[in-house]
Amino acid sequence: MSSPVLLGAAPLSEDDYAALEDLAGLAVDANGSAVAALSLIKPAAAFAPLPGQGSTARLWELLATLGAADLTAARVIEPHLDALAILAQSAEQDPGTEYAEHGIDSSAGTWGVYAAEAPGMVLEAAELDGVWQLSGRKPWCSLAAQLDYAVITARTGPQSRRAFTVDLRLPGVQAGDGLWVSRGLAAVESSAVDFQDVPAVPLGADNWYLERSGFAWGGMGVAACWYGGAVGIARRLMRASRSRTPDQVAHMLIGQADSALHAARRSLAAAAADVDAGRADGAAGAILAQRVRAVVAGAVEQVLQAAAHGLGPGPLTAEEEHARRVADLQVYVRQHHAERDHAALGKALLATAGDPW
Repeated sequence: MSSPVLLGAAPLSEDDYAALEDLAGLAVDANGSAVAALSLIKPAAAFAPLPGQGSTARLWELLATLGAADLTAARVIEPHLDALAILAQSAEQDPGTEYAEHGIDSSAGTWGVYAAEAPGMVLEAAELDGVWQLSGRKPWCSLAAQLDYAVITARTGPQSRRAFTVDLRLPGVQAGDGLWVSRGLAAVESSAVDFQDVPAVPLGADNWYLERSGFAWGGMGVAACWYGGAVGIARRLMRASRSRTPDQVAHMLIGQADSALHAARRSLAAAAADVDAGRADGAAGAILAQRVRAVVAGAVEQVLQAAAHGLGPGPLTAEEEHARRVADLQVYVRQHHAERDHAALGKALLATAGDPW
């Protein structure tokens, strides 16, 4: 049984703690199965608050708890919750959007978010007689064959992208070429998808998807999943040291893992407070997200190294749960682009006035 992962921002009520504990148990039972993880979407969504409405820490504690229990579950549920947040943010901008007219039930089904791009792959959106249609190829569409709907970005011009909702079950949606040979997150197949004149409903204006504050908030939600995965690995390291008399090296490795996780936890907790207080909007939110993701990604790599050095090859070769968690986390955290994201943060800081520290 995996216990809840808390950020310490505010005490949990007994009911909330019990709900998180139940969701953690269900995620453990998913055991790396994407199909099982999809069945957790409804109870997870019932617990999850929307970001920026006063309970962002609770949302991220849910994501971290799922990450510690089973990273496949976290990887499946996080984009669904992000899609619900995007829909809510879009409704604030344009409350008259009629999804039902296009066969989309914004309050039901399972959702993904597809915003990645890759060389040689372009998804274009065009409006014809008042109806938007998507055509082209979109990369990195996780579980597209198993989900109902997606929030997806498409090109509307040379320098513009727009978000749309689309029904993935329509006949114009076809899985494209691509191999998913990943050993980490193996059940969360992410491949290209082809779209041919697929009807879609726009969300916001051109570039709204990237410019909204919620884009940064969603990026930090992903970091909460990474943090949870690192907590799960660190817990295994602790159990090993408690099962035998630890030496000085074991003490050192636990200390390294703890200090890294402490920094990540405090970073997430402070960021959640900033989101709810309105201090993470616009450019400030974008910089905050880059900082938080960098801190958490660094903590993940520190914990992975500490566990590798402290546990040796045994758990990696004989324990399915630990070996899968390590492989899952190594793939998942690569959504942080390492030195390139650090460079982007540095560029953003240099563009601001004054010293950032």
